[in-house]
Amino acid sequence: MRILFVCTQNRCRSIIAEAVANRFGEGRIIAASAGSEPAQKVHPETLKLLKSHGISTAGLACKSWDDMQTFEPDFVITLCDKAAHESCPIWFGMSLRVHWGLADPAKAEGSEAQKWAAFEDTYKILHNRIKKLARLLESDPSRTDIYDLLRTLAAEI
Repeated sequence: MRILFVCTQNRCRSIIAEAVANRFGEGRIIAASAGSEPAQKVHPETLKLLKSHGISTAGLACKSWDDMQTFEPDFVITLCDKAAHESCPIWFGMSLRVHWGLADPAKAEGSEAQKWAAFEDTYKILHNRIKKLARLLESDPSRTDIYDLLRTLAAEI
């Protein structure tokens, strides 16, 4: 299954989701990420977070969704509210879309520990959702079953 994770800037949430899905998708998920207005570079705390969890950051970069035309995702998961309300490119075609709205950890305020906790919280939520998806994929589910789970996971914290 191919999943495209989308955030406007593609520098935190969608990058984390891409890396976690590729690492813990158990070979059943091929993930990529992109944004409608991508940043110049991945947020440094995102890279630090992934490395702290033993996840490779090789090849992670901010990309425009226009660069993903050949990816052909089965599902597009938006992670920020702005991206969820944007008009998606027509090439998303038959991809089913789900919104997993998460706060931007880069906008967290407070002490360094509180800011780091925001990144950790984002990681934990995405990790838990992706692990549940990977478990479902073990049973060769229908596209409708996958879509229903993705929508259910959107409500989980």
